[in-house]
Order: sequence, then structure tokens, then C-alpha cells
Amino acid sequence: MYRHILIPSDGSDLAEKAVEAGIAFAASIRAKVTGFTAVPEYRTPSESELMAKHVISLAEYEQQAKRNAERILERIAQRARAAGVEYEADFTQSDHPHEAIVRAAEAHGCDLIFMASHGRRGLSALVHGSETRGVLTHSTIPTLVYR
Repeated sequence: MYRHILIPSDGSDLAEKAVEAGIAFAASIRAKVTGFTAVPEYRTPSESELMAKHVISLAEYEQQAKRNAERILERIAQRARAAGVEYEADFTQSDHPHEAIVRAAEAHGCDLIFMASHGRRGLSALVHGSETRGVLTHSTIPTLVYR
């Protein structure tokens, strides 16, 4: 069975439900969990942002990104501790979360990715994209989609 599960989260309510289910699943099969999140990359300020002085430095952005990631990952850690599941955490900056999720699963030696799906279809899926679909398309690691 599975020994090491990657559970990615963006901190949304839907992702939190998948985290809860993923931790319960990991506990039931005695698997280790790696919590993961990808925060957006730093974006170079536009001219209008510079003129309006609505700019933060790269260092400030990285501190904010780290705090946001730690907030998301701490919620996963709390659930894992409560369930008695071995846990580690990781995050990265990426504007392509599905690629970051696949890389993280490979880097951590995970044999399952357990993630949420918003269930978008049709035009909504085209407009908003689907990180879950991206993982399913690009990963060779089995992926369990929680809806």
C-alpha cells in the first residue's frame, strides 16, 4: 500500500476538507504525510504600481510568502499530530502549482498525491484552469482526487 502521501493545500475551504480526509486516510494505512503548498512567485511591479508606490521589495514579499505558507502548513501539521501521523512540510514559490506539486512529490519520494478538486467543468475549467487536472496529466505518481 502507500507509505508516503503528499497532501497539497492552497488554504481554501475545499483544500482543507481534502487535508482532513487525506490525514484520516494516511492514519488508517499508517502512511507518512508531507504537507505542501505553492505560493505565487514575486511579480515585478508595473509602472503604475511604481508611480502609486504600491510596491513591496523582493525580501518583504518572500517573508510574506513564507508566513502564508507556514500558516497553511501549520493547519496540516496540527491535524497530522492529532491523528498520530508522521509529518513533514514543504513549500515553494511557483506560478504553476501543478508542476510544483509533481516536483515536490517526486523530491520527497511520495507514492501517492492526495488532493482536492474544485470540480470545474466547461468554460469555468478553461478560464480558471485546473491544478488537479495538471497533476493528473503530468504526474506518474498515483493521485487520489477528493471531491
